[in-house]
Amino acid sequence: MPEPTEEKLSYRLITGPDTREFCERITAALAEGYVLHGSPAAAFNGTDIIVAQAVVLPTAIASADAAVANAVDQLENYEDDEAFEGHA
Repeated sequence: MPEPTEEKLSYRLITGPDTREFCERITAALAEGYVLHGSPAAAFNGTDIIVAQAVVLPTAIASADAAVANAVDQLENYEDDEAFEGHA
C-alpha cells in the first residue's frame, strides 16, 4: 500500500548556505509548481553566506487575491459612514 502523501504547503521559506545544493532545492520547488515570492535574502553568519527564498503555490496567491477583492467589495457596499470615522 502506498504511503499517504502530505499536502503541499502554500508557503515555504527555503534557507541554507549559498551553495549549489540550495539552488537545487529552489529549482526542485519550482518544478513542483511553486513560484518565487519576493526577493531572496542573504546574511553572513561569520563563516558562510546564508540565503533565504520564499516560494508560494500560485493557488495560494489566487485565494489571497480573491479574499482581498471580496473584502474591498464589502467595504464599498458598506453604507455606515461612521464606521470609517478617523480614517483617511
